Amino acid sequence: MKRAKPHEDSIQAASKKMRSHGLSDIAIRAFETNVRRFWKNAESHWIRESEIAPLDPKDLIHLEDLEKKTAAELFSKTAILKLNGGLGSTMGLDGAKSLLEVKDGLTFLDIIVRQTLLLHQKHKARVRLIFMNSFNTSAQTMEYLKKHYPELAAEPDLELLQNKVPKFHEADHRPVEHPSDDDLEWCPPGHGDIYICLQHSGLLERLIGAGVLYLFVSNADNLGATLSPRLLAHFASSGAPFLMEVAERTKSDQKGGHLARAKSGKLILRESVQCHEDDRKHFQDISRHRYFNTNNLWINLDRLRDLLHEFEGLLPLPVIRNLKNVDPKNEASARVIQYETAMGAAIELFEGAGAVVVPRARFTPVKTNADLELLRSDAYQLTEDFRLVAKKS
Repeated sequence: MKRAKPHEDSIQAASKKMRSHGLSDIAIRAFETNVRRFWKNAESHWIRESEIAPLDPKDLIHLEDLEKKTAAELFSKTAILKLNGGLGSTMGLDGAKSLLEVKDGLTFLDIIVRQTLLLHQKHKARVRLIFMNSFNTSAQTMEYLKKHYPELAAEPDLELLQNKVPKFHEADHRPVEHPSDDDLEWCPPGHGDIYICLQHSGLLERLIGAGVLYLFVSNADNLGATLSPRLLAHFASSGAPFLMEVAERTKSDQKGGHLARAKSGKLILRESVQCHEDDRKHFQDISRHRYFNTNNLWINLDRLRDLLHEFEGLLPLPVIRNLKNVDPKNEASARVIQYETAMGAAIELFEGAGAVVVPRARFTPVKTNADLELLRSDAYQLTEDFRLVAKKS
């Protein structure tokens, strides 16, 4: 069934709303561009099976095959960015998910910070730590850091604030109004917003100016995603502009996105919402499409700056139209549309981008209460260097 196209006046109303809430011109321009671009290609945004090829395992690098290097000299040239915008609404939470206690009385934030401070002590190098917070998590996160880690909180550029965009009613594509809780009128524009935020905030230039060349990005709720010296050394020596960590898909990953090869030869990320119903069988075939994106990314900041300049600050990432409830905790609430982009989709824009197959241990996200309880159980232990690892049976 063909979906109704939003009227231009509804887009303009949403833009006016963003402007009245102090959103930047670049954020508004990105929002307008994404909505219009999606609907311009609304019936042809699918990534069809005939347009891609499965990845050949022989073409991919495996972490265990990489030479073991310390990469100590590279730490001062590296920054860690944790995506920390999630509230964990599906878990019934109102606050930042990263403030949940995970292990031994420590929260996600505690473990991430202590991992980084240990790097400072061990290698006598400053590894910058940045949290990309959403409007939902910023205040709580920064307050927690100031209270428990005042020296870290005093560091400049500890926070990169994500933009926010209006939700649209599914029925008439008008911007949502929710007077009893106006926060429900807004949503993050997806973690593809990271590129605009890095550039527009000036952080990208400040990092490069300070000699930082490499950015490691991962989700705050994935404690398996630690700064790997071996991966850092490989990324630096490879000269690649962009590297994605992928893992083997299992039956539990059948509905998740996967990496593939486009006809151009470039790597491409296909999410489930970009899969046509006729291709669903192939999409869910984990023996055909074997690798999924862990959302652990390595980015060369010089090359990112060049790419942003080439596209005038707006990377043409695929736009995803997600249908949600206006109140994520209330399935009976009105259905709304959220337009989002994914940062991993940039892999097809970087010439020479690559992927490395990593063990499942580098992908331990917490998306449900069951996931959290598993990490809290005796099945996992927190090591002296603050890594959360599965106990050997």
